[in-house]
Amino acid sequence: MRRLTAAMCWLIFGTVFVLACAQPASAQAALEGAWTATRAERDGKAANELVGHRLSFTGNRFEIQSKDGKTLYAGPVRIDAGAKPAAIDFENTEKDLKGMWKGIYALKGDTLSICDNAPNMGKDRPATFEARSGSGYVCVTFLRAK
Repeated sequence: MRRLTAAMCWLIFGTVFVLACAQPASAQAALEGAWTATRAERDGKAANELVGHRLSFTGNRFEIQSKDGKTLYAGPVRIDAGAKPAAIDFENTEKDLKGMWKGIYALKGDTLSICDNAPNMGKDRPATFEARSGSGYVCVTFLRAK
């Protein structure tokens, strides 16, 4: 009976391990593709200059393009869908603002909300989807591009 119990424990452990490893891949896959910014706020004010920018995810990489298609930021992206709220880190290796932006995200259907510390990388990861005055955060709402 003990052999069966040990075997069942290993089976359960193996199943949990496989599911835990698969979770990030499926979360990453859900973000895959292109997104267009429809609303943005920085430090308590509308950041209309960001509306129309395009964010794309391909594998474990991201790219942000301006409205006219110029690459602004790009590099590796890491997500932790199991965090509360879900965490996302952008490592910009292109042009301005090189470094790691720490953020949070929420995906509901074709709407992606991201709040991060890109304006002030010295700030901690945001805990809520708010970019109040003096917060050092930017929050952007994206719609999946067709």
